[in-house]
Amino acid sequence: MAANIRNLTGSIVALVTPFKDNGDIDFDALDRIVDFHLENKTDGILVLGTTGESSTMTDAEDVAVAQHVVNRVNGAIPVIGGAGSNATHESLNKAKSLQMIGCDGLLLITPYYNKSNEEGIYRHFATVLDQTEIPSILYNIPGRTGCSISEANVARLCEHPNVMGIKEASGSISYATSVAKYLSDDFRMYSGNDDMVVPILSLGGSGVISVWANVEPAICHDMVASYLGGDYQTALRIQLDGLDLVHALFCEVNPIPVKAALAMMGMMGENYRSPLFPMSEANRARLERVMGERGLLG
Repeated sequence: MAANIRNLTGSIVALVTPFKDNGDIDFDALDRIVDFHLENKTDGILVLGTTGESSTMTDAEDVAVAQHVVNRVNGAIPVIGGAGSNATHESLNKAKSLQMIGCDGLLLITPYYNKSNEEGIYRHFATVLDQTEIPSILYNIPGRTGCSISEANVARLCEHPNVMGIKEASGSISYATSVAKYLSDDFRMYSGNDDMVVPILSLGGSGVISVWANVEPAICHDMVASYLGGDYQTALRIQLDGLDLVHALFCEVNPIPVKAALAMMGMMGENYRSPLFPMSEANRARLERVMGERGLLG
C-alpha cells in the first residue's frame, strides 16, 4: 500500500539509472546507489525522471527499475515514479503501471514536442489524474519540453484532489512567484533547479527534486531541513557553498555530468544511452577538480 506523501518535504533525489557497458540496466549499481541514499538522509527518491534517462528506456525497463527501487527501499522513504510522455494514453498507461507496483506518487511532465494548446495541456494532466489514485506532482520544465504549464492551468490543476504539488524547473523566479500564490497544505512547490533551492523555499516551497543530491545527499537534506527549521543562514551558506559543484553538474546536458561524477565516486560505470555521450575532457577536468575540492573522489 502506498504511503501518504502529501506532506513530503526535504530533498528528493532525481535518481540516475545506471547502465552496464553493454547498455543493460545495472541493478547491482542501482542497489548501491539506493542504499547510499537510505544511509545519507535523502527524504525521497524520484525514478524515471529526466536524470533517469527514461526517454531512452522501454516500458518494461521503466517498470523493472521502479519495481526494483520500491523493493529495495521497502517503505523507508517515498518513491515517486516519472510517468511522463507526450502521448496522453502512454502517460496514463505508465502511471497505472507505476501505481500498481507500489510507487507512492507520480511525476507528470508537460507533453513535449507536440506541446498542445491550453485546453489540451490541461486535459493531458487531468486524464491521468482522473484515472489514478496516488498523488501526482506536475513537472514544469519548458527548456526540455518546449512548453510551460501556464498560471491559469496551475490554478485549475491545483484544485484536483490527486495533485499534490509542482516541480518548478523553469529557472524563472517570476514564474515561481506567480505559482506561489496557489501554495497550500494540499499543493506544494519543489525546486527543480539546484541553484535556486533557497529562493524557492523563500516563496513557500517544500523542498527540491535534485540532481545535486545524487552526489551529496546529506548536504542537500541539511540545506532544506535548515531552512524549514528556521535556520535561514545555514541554508543559504550551503546553497552558496555548493554552487561550484552545481554548475559543474550542469556544464553539459543532464545527466551526463552527474553520471560522470558518480563514476568518479566509484558508485557505477559511466555509461549512457545514445544520443547522450561522455563529456568533453575540459568539462570532465572541471568536474573532477570541484569533486576533489569537496572530498568526493572515490
